[in-house]
Amino acid sequence: MSDDPPESARSVAVEQLTEFGLSTYAARTFVALESLAGATAQEVSDVAEVPRTRVYDAVGELQDHGLVDVQQSTPKRFWAVSAETTGRHFERIYDRRVEALTDALDDLEHPVRADKQQGVWTVTGQGTVAERVVEFVDDADEEVVFMTVEPLLTDDIVAALRAASDRGVTIRVAGLSDSVEAEIRDRVPGVDLFESIWDWSDTPAGRLLMVDKTQTLASVRLTDEVTDEDSSVSTERDETAIWGTGQANSLVVVLRAMFTWQLDGSRQ
Repeated sequence: MSDDPPESARSVAVEQLTEFGLSTYAARTFVALESLAGATAQEVSDVAEVPRTRVYDAVGELQDHGLVDVQQSTPKRFWAVSAETTGRHFERIYDRRVEALTDALDDLEHPVRADKQQGVWTVTGQGTVAERVVEFVDDADEEVVFMTVEPLLTDDIVAALRAASDRGVTIRVAGLSDSVEAEIRDRVPGVDLFESIWDWSDTPAGRLLMVDKTQTLASVRLTDEVTDEDSSVSTERDETAIWGTGQANSLVVVLRAMFTWQLDGSRQ
């Protein structure tokens, strides 16, 4: 059995390193060094498909990032830092960039932007819908009512529900199995798990959310049949949601009435 790493792992590593800003030669050099127990420029060149004379430039770039150590021998030998150290390095860079972007966008955001976003809005993709759910829960002051299916209950959403609960927001959740309900009770103390009048898991529905009775979101998932018939449909686009905000917003009015009927048991 060969000890060489799979070509797919090499390709993914090079692609991700270049996404983080390394040159292609630097990325190939680092990936080669990661799979070697120290190597000379010639040995790196043989593995990484990088001209030997360019290996030194690539190593210099990697040194600027603190990703490579150099042994002062003849010929020089190079040693890559561990995968864990590399991950932490780029995570710090990513976090700094996200923080800088967020600060800049905060400075640009119009102070009455939220008030002007009237009507009903559409978002597509599980990740995007989940981000909206977290955003709305983070804004909650009094109450969150949330119905969902288990595959869509992400750790980020649970963390947002926990944070809202910790600041005194009433959290009501439905649509989950007994085992997941037990987990939610552990992770979100004080959560109110109510019985849904619908068998939520047997429908193509995704999530229903109401925040402070003034902001609502409803999503639907593509059915298995649709996904099977059209293989071009990406899993990132298999959920679409509509949302609205404001006491008089049509979507808010409808979902508020539905949730009130559901929670109060009033079926008149």
